[in-house]
Amino acid sequence: MSTLLTNKRMQEISEKVMAGQRLTIEDGLYLYDTPDLLSIAQLANHVNLQKNGDNVYFIQNMYINPTNVCEADCSFCGFKRKPGEDGAYTMNEEQLLSYVKERWSDNIREFHIVGGHNHEVPFDYYLDTIRTLKKHYPNCTVKAYTGAEIEFFSRISGLSMKEVLEELIKAGLDTLPGGGAEILTENYRMKMSPDKASTDQWLEAHEIAHGLGLKTHATMLYGSIESYEERLIHMDRLRQLQDRTNGYMVFIPLAMQPRSINAGLKRRTSAYDDMRTVAISRLMLDNFDHIKAYWINIGVQLTQMALSFGSSDIHGTLIEERISHAVGALTSQGLTRDELIHLIKTANKVPVERDTFYNVIKKY
Repeated sequence: MSTLLTNKRMQEISEKVMAGQRLTIEDGLYLYDTPDLLSIAQLANHVNLQKNGDNVYFIQNMYINPTNVCEADCSFCGFKRKPGEDGAYTMNEEQLLSYVKERWSDNIREFHIVGGHNHEVPFDYYLDTIRTLKKHYPNCTVKAYTGAEIEFFSRISGLSMKEVLEELIKAGLDTLPGGGAEILTENYRMKMSPDKASTDQWLEAHEIAHGLGLKTHATMLYGSIESYEERLIHMDRLRQLQDRTNGYMVFIPLAMQPRSINAGLKRRTSAYDDMRTVAISRLMLDNFDHIKAYWINIGVQLTQMALSFGSSDIHGTLIEERISHAVGALTSQGLTRDELIHLIKTANKVPVERDTFYNVIKKY
């Protein structure tokens, strides 16, 4: 493709973005193909500034993984254990409260709960986890259980997904995390996560949640066998659901982590792919307010760069993240509030501490 035609195609896409017109999957494929990364960044930065100004959001949160026992065999996971396998665990109420107490500070506003699809315990176990946390920490938001887990709970309980969500809400559930989405095409899921919710089931779980009044999150796990077209189909399916419900708060692109912390560069996503994917997400997902740069997966310095590539959120303190670190994440397992503020300020942005629902706690 000639330089002239390259510039013309980028100019057409730029004009669509400036006019507020929706990009197509074909537009997205061009953006993945063009070497002109900085033009993509400028466009994504423009869109983000229109939506969020210089504000960059973060939260003080705590990750909890109540169990790592899982029936599924996802090829990308290093966290799961089979029942009785060395390292397998399932926290009881006492262990759960002890885990939280050891890591608690009064500034924590959210519990982020994801675990294995543990078929050795009943659905009540998952309800009781929420009830216990709400009883002892009533002012802390519970962000728990992915769309894939909702489908799993439906299978083990005999309840519909709507009934599962209604029971979870009664127990104190405030929002769903975005995990379990991986790539929302059946071609990908049959190869990488055949035991988990299908594309339609994952989307249905979130659509039901939105209908019940929950605002939720959405992720995309990129960097393995999927094509660029599949990434864009994934974004388009989320975009279509958001058109119907307006229930998503944020989109989180997650870079695939290798099986080993010693894995070489060839086993990791490139900085170019990470920044391009953040920027294209911002351009494609025109009806999402926020694109999150997940520092656990791409590192703090690329997260800082992402703030000029369309990202308006850098997640949170986490305290102790386990799932990405089980498959080779090179980052620390948590950051302090001061470190997050420094990261944002030195990118010439405004740090905004938020709650789960993007209500402002404090600007720094």
